[in-house]
Amino acid sequence: MNRFQFVDDHQVTYGVKRLCRVLEVARSSYYRWRATRAARAERAAAQDVLVAQIRKIHADTDGTYGSPRVTAELRERGVRINHKRVERLMRAHHIVGLHLRTKVRTTVPAAAPAPVPDLLRRDFTAVRTGDRYVGDITYLPVTGGRFLYLATVLDLCSRRLVGWSIADHMRTELVTDALQAAARTRGGHLDGAIFHSDNGAQYCSAAFAATCARLGVRRSRGAVGSSADNAAAEAFNATLKRETLQGARGWPDQQAARLAVFGWITRYNTHRRHSALGQTSPINYERTTGSIATAA
Repeated sequence: MNRFQFVDDHQVTYGVKRLCRVLEVARSSYYRWRATRAARAERAAAQDVLVAQIRKIHADTDGTYGSPRVTAELRERGVRINHKRVERLMRAHHIVGLHLRTKVRTTVPAAAPAPVPDLLRRDFTAVRTGDRYVGDITYLPVTGGRFLYLATVLDLCSRRLVGWSIADHMRTELVTDALQAAARTRGGHLDGAIFHSDNGAQYCSAAFAATCARLGVRRSRGAVGSSADNAAAEAFNATLKRETLQGARGWPDQQAARLAVFGWITRYNTHRRHSALGQTSPINYERTTGSIATAA
């Protein structure tokens, strides 16, 4: 118990002077503490309101937001607050965002891929929306040792997931469907855009090359066996699985997996704050920079 509070609770019985002497506190300090009690109570009440806001933001994002995104959300709501205070309150109240998990490599390289240059060379940035895309395949574990597979197409400027496809196989149509979905999002074509991938067999296939040619896409691939050459796509997939599974080994069935991924992608594109975009969502970023966001 606070010694000043003890004095306050027992002053009628023993007297302030005697209690302060026994507890070795200055009477002036006690009286100053008592004079500022109302202000302290007001600050404590305001902090309780703030913690409640943090808990709601954390819950509304399925427990995925850490202190930087929570801070950005609070500031957008008009709360003037330092990120260090948010971090301190979250730590004190055991409000924890999700952390990185170990990723699992699933790329199956083609035996002898046709030569395609690396047009990005690990530069995962873009000046304009629609200029550069990256893609990858990741597995979605389902109870019983089964899997679904997700192919993605990510815009490197806005970090928007413009195309994606889920299937229970890893045939080439998985990646061509994702690329064609990206083209629909961007108005029916991807003329002149770069699409970068790893050397998985699907991306090295003749069917994928034909789809790229039809959509006006310039193909780019990293070195065989180098995950760093497609780090942006792999990081996106890792975040998706981390925030949807939240430590679980898998989904109970395929429908649950599909619904969870669809819901997360919608939230990611429209609401989830991205640190690389100044803590705004990909579609909001496209709107504020003048790009047309035609689909969520």
